[in-house]
Amino acid sequence: MKVLSITALLLATASPALADPSVEVMHFWTSGGEAAALGAVRDKVVAEGVTWTDAPVAGGGGDQAKTALQARIASGNPPAAVLILGQNIIDWANEGMLGNVDALAEAQGWDAALPRAVKDFTQVEGSWVSVPTNVHRTDMIWASKAAFDKIGAAYPTTWEELNALAPKFREAGIIPLAHGGQAWQEAYMFEAVAAGVGGADFYRKALIELDDATLRGPEMVAVFTQLAELRGMVDDNAPGRDWNLASSMVINGEAAMQIMGDWAKGEFTNAGKKPGDDYACIPVPKARGDAFVYLVNSLSLFTQTDPDLIKGQEVLASAIMDPAVQVAFNQAKGAIPARTDIDLSAMDACAQATSASLASNDAAGTAVPTFAGTHAANAAVVGAATDAITAFFNSDQTPEEAATALADAIAAAR
Repeated sequence: MKVLSITALLLATASPALADPSVEVMHFWTSGGEAAALGAVRDKVVAEGVTWTDAPVAGGGGDQAKTALQARIASGNPPAAVLILGQNIIDWANEGMLGNVDALAEAQGWDAALPRAVKDFTQVEGSWVSVPTNVHRTDMIWASKAAFDKIGAAYPTTWEELNALAPKFREAGIIPLAHGGQAWQEAYMFEAVAAGVGGADFYRKALIELDDATLRGPEMVAVFTQLAELRGMVDDNAPGRDWNLASSMVINGEAAMQIMGDWAKGEFTNAGKKPGDDYACIPVPKARGDAFVYLVNSLSLFTQTDPDLIKGQEVLASAIMDPAVQVAFNQAKGAIPARTDIDLSAMDACAQATSASLASNDAAGTAVPTFAGTHAANAAVVGAATDAITAFFNSDQTPEEAATALADAIAAAR
């Protein structure tokens, strides 16, 4: 793998004065909460005298952003920094497309400040090619307090309790489960159910090791059986709905729950809602011990030759890792800081609980990387699996048929 040192390249090519350092950031953070989060980074970068060019690409799953990035690379003009997930970062690094900020990272002590789970998806062959903004938990339920108060129910702690709530909500004129009917959202729901129904060991064997017998086995059938329960809880207008619109349904009490990563919390925060008072943030039920499904967000640094652009990348990287920016970013984003050496007292109860849960699950070996977000497997496998998952969610296919279809799709894509 060829990784060019951004610092070394800057020193080799810089003119005596860098008149106009700049940075272009391509991303798919386009909801209200996400835009507010990115603003914390942008403000710090601009304050350092760097011109910021925003390049948002709509589409919460990032597929459209991938297409836009490929077009820019094909034209020989990659953005300076791009939001990329998981193993896609490793792929671009192995293609020799990413630079690094190793000298900056060493000077600022990144290695000691970041957990292994984060470094696995930002540091490739020892080089820092991507700069982490946050860690998300993907196996979460967002619940409307008003909706639960209306039917006099407690938040569910088991799948059986959750399933039993659906008819009660319908009788009260409330949609049980807000859902955006897009393939990537169904993939995230699937992995949350996989962790909740099967547990961390099953998740690891099925979705990281891609063990064929496990993919076809009774536990996977049980996962799809629960997913069938959930597909019966959504409204008829779900197909094509964006995830943040589904979050709004919970925020305004039209729906009782949403199963979504904790980026959803940014929408609640942006709407002025408070955890406990207005909504609950709870992990999906765990039938076989605890598990925590995590996703690392980071901005990957594509190799540049213009010294002003290289300087912009360094300022961006330093801004992202600034402790105050990490807190501000994640207060708006709904996630937790990538750094583990930050005081979280300014963050809300949801973030503090998520951070504590990550620490305990990491210590217990039950923290597992997102499958839908291409951390656990490569994009080809995830894409094939997502097709099988969304086909099930939008049909009357049986759980047994779905498990077979999933295993067949993954086997063909490997």
